[in-house]
Amino acid sequence: MNFKLMGAAAALSMLMAAGAQAATVNYMAMLDGKSEVPANAEHGTGMVEGKLDTATKVFTYTVTYKDLTGPATAAHFHTGAVGANGPPTVPVPAAALASPMHGEATLTDAQIAAFDAGGVYFNIHTAAHGPGEIRGQVMKH
Repeated sequence: MNFKLMGAAAALSMLMAAGAQAATVNYMAMLDGKSEVPANAEHGTGMVEGKLDTATKVFTYTVTYKDLTGPATAAHFHTGAVGANGPPTVPVPAAALASPMHGEATLTDAQIAAFDAGGVYFNIHTAAHGPGEIRGQVMKH
């Protein structure tokens, strides 16, 4: 028997099994003023599309929006339930605020658990609406 060949086959099998455990989880949110807390009647809308690589914990996202009252001054993923405000946990860099926004962040296990439980929202801030002009709850898609 060729033990070197058997060892290489076993190592390859373990690598393939480890790779098979990695997955991509998709998330989405629709953004509007009525979802803000407090709600507003502005006409801005947007959408968040995100993907989490479960092996690396890298979350990548794209956010598109339109019809805000002015330029975006900040944007964040926040921990918080529908109807409740919470702290920002994944900020969008100031240089990336124009639509479409693109970014990535390596998430902690606690952040991943919040995303998976629907306990994260995204909002975009403007000068007219400092606390946030449009918002949406991020859900698995």
